[in-house]
Amino acid sequence: MNNDLTVGNPQKVLWMFCLPLFGSIIFQQLYNIADSLVAGKFLGEEALAAVGNGYEITLIFIAFSFGVNIGCSVIASSLFGAKKYNDLKTAVFTTLIASVVLCAVLMLAGYLSLKPLLHLINTQENIFDDCVLYLNIYILGFPFVLFYNVANGIFSALGDSKTPFYFLATSSVANVIADIVFVACFKMGVAGVAWATFMCQGISCVLAVFFVFKRFNKIETEGRVKIFSFRYLGKISVIAIPSILQQSFISIGNIIIQGAINSFGSAVTAGYSASIKLNNLVITSLTQVGNGVSNYTAQNLGADKLDRVKHGFWASVKMVLCISVPIIVLYWAIPGPLVNLFMDKPSDKALNTGIEFLRIVSPFYVIVAVKLAIDGVLRGAGMMNKFMVSTLVDLILRVVLALILSRSLGTMGIWIAWPIGWGAAIILSIIFYRTGRWNHITPEEALQKEE
Repeated sequence: MNNDLTVGNPQKVLWMFCLPLFGSIIFQQLYNIADSLVAGKFLGEEALAAVGNGYEITLIFIAFSFGVNIGCSVIASSLFGAKKYNDLKTAVFTTLIASVVLCAVLMLAGYLSLKPLLHLINTQENIFDDCVLYLNIYILGFPFVLFYNVANGIFSALGDSKTPFYFLATSSVANVIADIVFVACFKMGVAGVAWATFMCQGISCVLAVFFVFKRFNKIETEGRVKIFSFRYLGKISVIAIPSILQQSFISIGNIIIQGAINSFGSAVTAGYSASIKLNNLVITSLTQVGNGVSNYTAQNLGADKLDRVKHGFWASVKMVLCISVPIIVLYWAIPGPLVNLFMDKPSDKALNTGIEFLRIVSPFYVIVAVKLAIDGVLRGAGMMNKFMVSTLVDLILRVVLALILSRSLGTMGIWIAWPIGWGAAIILSIIFYRTGRWNHITPEEALQKEE
């Protein structure tokens, strides 16, 4: 069902739209969590380190799929809000065609650069082969990741966050079962973890793309619809490329940090692999809520309803705080049992590494939660330069400080760098949000636009 986000109470509309998005990303993260959990429990600490080490590289591929998702979603949301349905279809078809080319290039680049990249980040010899095996299978299944995310972005642009949630929830549960069957019953090792994910992501992708086309057939248009437009490719790229760069820079920064962590040994790598999965579950979930805010903002700007952008922003702040505060309490109170979920009889070093990371980083989720809500508005408004600046400040500070502080404080220095980067970035994001045109509309003008 398509939903118009430009009418109704902004807080209720945003909650109803974003909660399924939040649920979707929880299940999407369940893919990676299940991989690490099964690897650690059934295959041991080294297998967990291999999957965790490989995960940092998969984030580069995910960055591209995320960027295409948000680029298509923001432009399509604006067109849907303006009721330009012919242009909406053209933008979507253009995205799908361009994604085929992008996917082929990324897969080729991935296969060619995989081993050099693993050597570059100091991957330990005892986990190297398993890491290569896991990533080779992941790259083979990347088309499923990319086109699922494109389909998800299209559904979001149409105001429908529930349909992709149903697909992902089902396939994620199936992935957990397949992981256990392939690893515990068929004894396929790390390859079993990767093939289970490949199979289940493929199913969710095919279903999502099928229902996108089915939904599009119901949208009435006038005359012939162009299936490709360089003009819309340019518009989508203006949003997508900065988003890809932002996520890629973060991934590259995380890979650099992973290289520093690897120098402390595989036990530390395993502990970090467990805790970073828990951390990414939070950050990625909040980012997905931010994506929902982007769709809401784009639809309302497309309909020229500026005052709703402000109301939607404050509603999103309440939402991300409601999500992040209970998680902070949970991560701070019982980090040991949470980290231990991923490991069977972990070494003290591995367990203590995971606990230390969560205890230092998790209290600052409130800061990053608000930042991601602001980022959602900036992306939805097409303010990509300002969005990029705040993100790069966070990344540069985090990477540079991690490398410097790790020399004197060890791994604790790496963890301390995270909240410092977040703190600097949110200050910039707040300043940029205040420059938005929605902050310069009078109550009288807002009332006229609503009418």
